[in-house]
Amino acid sequence: MKTLTSEPEKPVQLSNNNFGEAFEYQPRLDEITISASDLEKVLGYELGNTPVFYKEKIKNMWEEAYSKVDIRVGYFILPIDQFKWQQTTLICGKVKFLSGKIITNQLRNSQTVAVFAGTAGATFDVWSKQLFDQGDFPEGYIADMMGSEIVEAAIDWLEVKIQEILIPLSQKMTNRFSPGYCGWNVQEQFKLFSLLPENFCGITLTSSALMVPIKSVSGIIGIGETVKKINYPCDVCTMKNCYRRRKYEKES
Repeated sequence: MKTLTSEPEKPVQLSNNNFGEAFEYQPRLDEITISASDLEKVLGYELGNTPVFYKEKIKNMWEEAYSKVDIRVGYFILPIDQFKWQQTTLICGKVKFLSGKIITNQLRNSQTVAVFAGTAGATFDVWSKQLFDQGDFPEGYIADMMGSEIVEAAIDWLEVKIQEILIPLSQKMTNRFSPGYCGWNVQEQFKLFSLLPENFCGITLTSSALMVPIKSVSGIIGIGETVKKINYPCDVCTMKNCYRRRKYEKES
């Protein structure tokens, strides 16, 4: 894995020389776009209507979160000659994802994909569990929710970094999609992580394909000259308590 160097000043022809290496970042909590007021909204409160009890809890825990997070995010862009898409599948080298019609349709016309992963860190998992074990259920719930929001916001931050690399190449991005969503079987996490370096971003998989640390996210993003970021198909998804759904409904 390498640290990114400066981008070329002029667009260059898209080729395998542009892709094929994995990159990892460790952004600070204050670098990602999330705040204590955002967390109040996740709890279901409109701005200014959060009960003082929860407002103070969130404020104090947000300050404490700075010492608990170990954000690590990264990506790998597949060489373009190794990617194909069909009606319900994505083929990445020797790996065939049964991603389903919804995701494949969203990634149609992609020339390749970025495989990504990120985590809020193992310490955050420990913190949340300790709070629940101590009987601090409100704080345990807030910490659990906070970890989920932090890692998703960190991937938002990563998307901006990927876009900065693609602009000089005249390439665009689709939305991101993860195993477990839109009918994509979560067991295909094993296939996805086979495309990344071992222990990428400090993330491992259990036998049931769950990521450790728990507050982790992985998935793929389509890349191509003519691809678009189409609204997530939340109207056909059965998952209700979802970062993407909340983001989609907010933007709508």
